[in-house]
Amino acid sequence: MPENEVKLTKLAKCAGCGAKVGAGVLAQLLDGIKVHQDPNLLVGFDKSDDASVYKVSDDMALVQTVDFFPPIADDPYLFGQIAATNALSDVYAMGGEPKLCLNIMAIPADMPKDAVHQLLRGGYDKVYEAGALITGGHSILDEEPKYGLAVTGFVNPDKVLTNSGAKPGDVLLFTKPIGIGVITTAAKADMASQESIEFAQKMMTTLNKSARDAMVKYRVHACTDVTGFGMLGHTFEMAQGSDVEIELHVDQIDFIPEALELARIGILPEGMYRNRTFAESGVDAGETELCKQDLLYDPQTAGGLLMAVDPEDADALLEELKGCVPSARRIGLVRDYQGGKRIFLR
Repeated sequence: MPENEVKLTKLAKCAGCGAKVGAGVLAQLLDGIKVHQDPNLLVGFDKSDDASVYKVSDDMALVQTVDFFPPIADDPYLFGQIAATNALSDVYAMGGEPKLCLNIMAIPADMPKDAVHQLLRGGYDKVYEAGALITGGHSILDEEPKYGLAVTGFVNPDKVLTNSGAKPGDVLLFTKPIGIGVITTAAKADMASQESIEFAQKMMTTLNKSARDAMVKYRVHACTDVTGFGMLGHTFEMAQGSDVEIELHVDQIDFIPEALELARIGILPEGMYRNRTFAESGVDAGETELCKQDLLYDPQTAGGLLMAVDPEDADALLEELKGCVPSARRIGLVRDYQGGKRIFLR
C-alpha cells in the first residue's frame, strides 16, 4: 500500500448504516420530548419518518433530512459517493426532489489531504448527478472519519409520501436487492468475493431518483427507503404508523446470493441483532429459513424504496420500475390489522 493511502474501514468500529442507533433505543431517547405544534409542519420527528416536511405555500413544501456515517468502503471517493447516495435517498422516499446540500464531515488530523479531497469529490459528483447543489457544510477533527449530508428538497404539499399512509389492499414494491450489510461485513474480514463486493458498491451508489420519478406518477400511498433498520425494521414502522398488517412474500424478495451463503454460516453485522431486537416481537416468521430472516433484519446502506401502491396501479408501476431500477419486485401486500403481530413472512 502506498505511503499516503488510507484504509478507511480499518479506522471505523461500524460501517455505513450499520452504525445507526437502533430504532427501539432511538424511540426511548426521544420519549417525553415535547413536540411543538405548527400547522405548517406536515411531518416531524415524532412520526418515525425519513425526513421532515414543512409547508411554505399551497404548492410548495420543504423536505429536510440529515444522514452521515463511518466508512463503508476503503476508497475515499467511493465512500463519499455512498454516503451522499444514502443521504439523498430520504428526500426521494418522501416523493421530493433534493436541491440543496451541506457537507457534514469528521476526519482524523493525519488523514492525507488527497484522501479528504477524494471523499468530498465523491459526494459532490453524486449530488450533481441528482440535480442538486452542495453549498457549504461543517467539518471537525475526529479519530474516526465520518461523512454525510444535510439535504433540503421540495415537494408539493398534497403529494407528500410518508411511511404511515399504507392502506389495506395495497401492493408492496421494492427496488433493490437485500444483503448489503452482510456483504460489507464479510468484506472487512476478507470473506466476500470481489464480484459481490463490487455489486454491493454499485447498489450503494445507485440513486433512488429513477424510482422516485416513476412512483410519483402513480397512486402510491406510503413509501420508505430501507436502510439502517433493515427490511423488517422499516416495514414494521410502516405497519405501525399505518395501523395495518403486512404480508411479505419471502420467495419474491431479491436476496444477494452470496449474502445468503454468508448468513447461513453466521457472518452477520451487529446492526442485524439490534434490528431483530426492535422488530421481532411484531413478526410472525412462519417457516422462513433463519438465514433469510437474518437478511430481512440486515441493515442496508443506501437501500431501495419500499412502496405501498394502490392495487390498480401496481402492475403499471412495476413495469415502469423494471426499466429503471436495480431490482423491481412485488414483495407483499397490506391487510387490515387483526391485532397481534404486524408482519407475516410467507
